[in-house]
Amino acid sequence: MGLAQYAIVPVQDEWGVLHDGDVKNTYATKEAAFESAVAAASLALREGHEVQVSVPGRETGGNALGVQDNA
Repeated sequence: MGLAQYAIVPVQDEWGVLHDGDVKNTYATKEAAFESAVAAASLALREGHEVQVSVPGRETGGNALGVQDNA
């Protein structure tokens, strides 16, 4: 079987899931993008693929979920 890679990436002021060189949807938070990637990765895993999911860490001054503080 093949390798299924999912990478959470910033898309302007939102987040997307990069898979097979394309970002099909965007999400308001990094967490929402992660949940979408994990759902897709779960299906790939059941099909026998090796799975990799990557998520960037927090930027200095940002929060862990990748949303802007309005304070």
